[in-house]
Amino acid sequence: MSMAQQAEPAVTPPPAPGPKESDGRTVRRPLALRLLARPEVGVFLGALAILIFFLAMAPTLRQGSSMSTVLYQSSTIGIMALPVALLMIGGEFDLSAGVAVVTSALTASMLSYQLTMNVWVGVIVALVVSLAVGMFNGWMLVKTGLPSFLITLGTFLMLQGLNLAVTKLVTTNVATDDISDMDGFDQAKALFASSFEVGGVQVKITVVWWLVFAALATWVLLRTKYGNWIFAVGGNKESARAVGVPVTFTKISLFMLVGFGAWFVGMHNLFSFNTVQSGEGVGQELIYIAAAVIGGCLMTGGSGSAIGPVFGAFMFGMVQQGIVFAGWNPDWFKAFLGVMLLGAVLINLYVQRTATRR
Repeated sequence: MSMAQQAEPAVTPPPAPGPKESDGRTVRRPLALRLLARPEVGVFLGALAILIFFLAMAPTLRQGSSMSTVLYQSSTIGIMALPVALLMIGGEFDLSAGVAVVTSALTASMLSYQLTMNVWVGVIVALVVSLAVGMFNGWMLVKTGLPSFLITLGTFLMLQGLNLAVTKLVTTNVATDDISDMDGFDQAKALFASSFEVGGVQVKITVVWWLVFAALATWVLLRTKYGNWIFAVGGNKESARAVGVPVTFTKISLFMLVGFGAWFVGMHNLFSFNTVQSGEGVGQELIYIAAAVIGGCLMTGGSGSAIGPVFGAFMFGMVQQGIVFAGWNPDWFKAFLGVMLLGAVLINLYVQRTATRR
């Protein structure tokens, strides 16, 4: 038999492509689960539920002026909650944030009034003082290695005492003098404490600043190298330092951002009421931290967003004003606060476990 007569071997066609086998590690979870795993979605749903609840319980809240009041209350919390949230993502706390707001306002008020200077001089000096307080907290943290809880607790007590003692020494009173008739007051008020009309409803300028700062913070976290540094130092500062992240600069600058927020809110308070009570601010730091935690910032650092604290602050404003509009006892606010905080911690725990689940 010749070779031409030999049968050619049968060629087996390749098998038809079928579905790829998976080892379970690369399975893409459903969109709903991936969305629920985002802390911003959880706090948004919570804020929506609280909004619907109080709209049903307090019909007065459905008016535009009432909602404007809620947004104003939320903005004064939210402006400070944003830098506090960034600091928490970086793995630290600042217990002096509440009294630092009052320190800033006292500095601007007393310096301007006692020296009969243009109020803008006091505003600028107050900014320097606020940034210096933040720098001190950050510098002490990186130099001593002590927990930020202890360092800022000490700063909190120092500022609280200085606020009262210096104000009494300078003004012989517990409050500063009225500065509404001083040079530059109207211009400063327009920047920090003015209102504008939307559809016949007066809206405070702080609402605009709140949203602008939130957008800026979101851009910084998601689109800049500095945002990557914040997440890195909050996750593991030693690993971050090993790959070239400037840990010292990042930590100190985050505390200074809290100082900037304290200055801005302090200026709003000063130019809204023309005077400052030196004993205020105690306890506000817990509100700011709670708004950040409710917004999805983990207590351990390294995780969070700037959008979440926006909804967290809105929840605070809605509950605080909703209780008033509903005609309930304002003491219930603390109870609602505790429930919201505990719920946020449980949601954060779920998110953390979902993110690590295969």
